[in-house]
Amino acid sequence: MPDNRRSQVITQGHQHAPSRAMLRAVGFGDGDFNKPIVGVANGYSTITPCNKGLNELSLKAESALRQAGAMPQMFGTITVSDGISMGTEGMKYSLVSREVIADSVETCVQSGSMDGVIAIGGCDKNMPGAMIAIARMNVPAIFVYGGTIKPGHYKNQDLTVVSVFEAVGQHSAHKIDDEELLQIEQHACPGAGSCGGMYTANTMSSAFEAMGMSLPYSSTMSAEDNEKLLSAGQSAEVLVNAIKKQILPRDIITRKSIENAIAVIMAVGGSTNAILHFLAIAHAAGVEWTIEDFEEIRGKVPVLCDLKPSGRYVAADLHRAGGIPQVMKMLLTHGLLHADCITINGQTIAEVLKDVPDVPRADQDVIRPWNNPMYAQGHLAILKGNLSTEGCVAKISGIKNPKITGPARVFESEETCMAAILARKIQPGDVVVIRYEGPKGGPGMREMLSPTSALIGEGLGDSVGLITDGRFSGGTYGMVVGHVAPEAFVGGNIALVQEGDSITIDAEQRLLQLNVSDAELAKRRAAWQPPQPRYSKGVLAKYAKLVSSASQGAITD
Repeated sequence: MPDNRRSQVITQGHQHAPSRAMLRAVGFGDGDFNKPIVGVANGYSTITPCNKGLNELSLKAESALRQAGAMPQMFGTITVSDGISMGTEGMKYSLVSREVIADSVETCVQSGSMDGVIAIGGCDKNMPGAMIAIARMNVPAIFVYGGTIKPGHYKNQDLTVVSVFEAVGQHSAHKIDDEELLQIEQHACPGAGSCGGMYTANTMSSAFEAMGMSLPYSSTMSAEDNEKLLSAGQSAEVLVNAIKKQILPRDIITRKSIENAIAVIMAVGGSTNAILHFLAIAHAAGVEWTIEDFEEIRGKVPVLCDLKPSGRYVAADLHRAGGIPQVMKMLLTHGLLHADCITINGQTIAEVLKDVPDVPRADQDVIRPWNNPMYAQGHLAILKGNLSTEGCVAKISGIKNPKITGPARVFESEETCMAAILARKIQPGDVVVIRYEGPKGGPGMREMLSPTSALIGEGLGDSVGLITDGRFSGGTYGMVVGHVAPEAFVGGNIALVQEGDSITIDAEQRLLQLNVSDAELAKRRAAWQPPQPRYSKGVLAKYAKLVSSASQGAITD
C-alpha cells in the first residue's frame, strides 16, 4: 500500500485537478502528490506561557517532515489558560476547550484526508483534546509536548504558579505582606513552558509517554532547552516511519497501555484530572474502562516521586533524575507494567526500557528507591457513598489525616466560597461544599485551585475538608474531593446538603457520606427543584446539553 493511502483521494486522478491546483498554491510541486500529507496541529498562542514556544517546535516538525519525505500541512488549534482564568467565569471554558481541541484536530485531519498528524501542545487540555481526536480518527499520529516551565526562585525556594495562589491565602491570613506577595508574583513564572510541578500538563505528558504515544524522555523536557526542539524533529521522523508501517493509534492505545499510563500517574503523584481525561480517551479509543479501574491500579502502585504540589521538586528535576523511563523501569522490574505494549517508534515497552537501570541513581532523591516510597499506595482514590453513588476522586497525598467528619459549609458557587475563605469564615473541622459547578451545572466543571490554595495558605489544608462536583487543579492538594457524581444540577445528593449537616470523608475506607437519614434525604428530594440552565446560547449551552457525568469522563459523544 502507498504511504499516501488516505490523501490520494484528493491528489490523484483528473477529477482532482482542482484539489491539486489549490495544493500547488500552498507549496506542492509535481513530485509531491505521491507523498503522505501530514497535519501539524500547532497549539501556538501567546495566551499562556504553556504554549508560547510551540510555533518554533511546529516549524521544526514541519521541516523534519519534509526531509523525511512527507508533505506537512500546518493548522492551528485553540488553547485557554487555566492559570489566568482560575476563579473567574472564564474558567468554565477550560474543560470545554478539551472538546473543541479534539473536534478541531479531527475536523482538519479528516476534511483534508491527511495520512497522519503530529499534535504539538502545551497547556492542560491540549493533550487530552488531541489524544481524543487521535483515538477517534485512528490515523498514524504522535504527540509532542511543548515542555515544562523552569522553576522560579525567591528566598532560596523554587516557585511555580501554584506558589502565587497559595501566597494569596497567606496574604489574607496576614502571614506575608504586600511586598512579599508582589515578589512571589514577579518571580514565579520565569519563561515559556507548562506549569512546573506534577500538575495536569506534566501528568498527561508523562502518561502519554508511558502509553507509547510520545517519544521516551520527551515528557519532562524543559520548553526552553534545545533538546525539546530536537525531540520535535525526531518525533516527526518517527511519525513518517509509523505511516510507512501503518502503526495506528488503536494499536498503541489499548487497555494494557492505559494501565501502564495510570500506573505511571500513580507513581509520579499526578493530577486528579487524569482520571477524567483517561475515561474520555478510553471511550474515544473503544477501550472498556471504568472509574473503578483506577482504584484497582492505585492499590498496587506506590508513589515513588517527591514532586509538587505536595512534594519538593518540579518536572525539570524529575528529568535530570532519569525522567519517566526510570520510573517505568522500576514499575516494570516489579511487575507493574505490561512489557509487550507497542509504542509509536515500533518498539515494545521492554525494548524501550532495556538499557534503563532497575534502580534510580543514588545522587538524587526526586525518584525514591522502591523500598522507600513517598506512599505505599497510589494517591488518587475513588470514593463512594450516599454523597457520590457513581464515585468521586480524592487526592490523598500530602495530608496528615485521611479522615474527617465535620459540619457542612455549603456554597452554590466557587466565588461565594472564596469570599468566605478570604473573610476567615471557614474554621478547622469544617467540610466545605461547593456545588452546581459540575459538567452540566457549571457548566464546564471549573477547577477549584483558588479556594484550595487559599485554605493551604491560611494553614487550614490539614483541618478543613472540601468537596465539589467541580474539578481541582493538578496543583491542588489537601483533604479535597472532586468530580462528585451525580452532580447537583441533575439531582445528585450533593444538591440536598444543608448548612451544618455532618459529612464524613474517609479516604482509607473510600467513603464520602452525608450523615443524614434516608427518610430526611427523601423529604429534601421531594422539595428540590432543578435549576434553570445558566446559559441558553453559545458553546457553554451546547456543552451542557451534550456532556455526560464526570464518572464517565465528561464526554460529549
